[in-house]
Amino acid sequence: MSETTEYQVLSKIKKANRGSVFFIENFLAKNNADAVRKALERLVKSGELQRVATGIYVRPEKDPVLGYVSPSIETIIRAIAKRDKARIIPTGIYALNRLGLTSQVPMNISYLTDGSARKVKIGKRTIVFKRTSPKNLATQGEISTLAIQALRSIGKDKVKEEEREKIIQLLKKENKSHLQHDLRLAPEWIRQLLKQAL
Repeated sequence: MSETTEYQVLSKIKKANRGSVFFIENFLAKNNADAVRKALERLVKSGELQRVATGIYVRPEKDPVLGYVSPSIETIIRAIAKRDKARIIPTGIYALNRLGLTSQVPMNISYLTDGSARKVKIGKRTIVFKRTSPKNLATQGEISTLAIQALRSIGKDKVKEEEREKIIQLLKKENKSHLQHDLRLAPEWIRQLLKQAL
């Protein structure tokens, strides 16, 4: 393996903040893929990098008490979406968790995307990207987007009164123009709930 490849990979990593996520593709512009893989393996062994999934690496943050700390799942997912130039929206139990409607953190996290459908294994968790239509990704508000997906996950006739109230209170914090835009994209029964927040 070329010393230069390892030097180039390491210098690029050193310029990035701790907690930054890298993919093999980040180093391929001037280098051979095998040389890059070997360089990354060596940097994982030396502790400069952590391998968090196949082809996904991170420059770990160092905590004075805990030692090296891996980035959050959310950080890794955002990095994958940025690399793929894809829009993503959390769904199911993960959307409920992000809204604070459940403390349950699912082992399988599901996202809608306009990128490639795929599964990414990170530790014991699996991130599932499901390809969907552009309409499902056209929402603008962060809270309203999560609310629509959370309500879809619960189901039309299964939403409890306390869940309804909590969602309405959260939606009151949403940007009004975003909420007005997003309610037009929601199914009718969800639209009625979103309107109550306005």
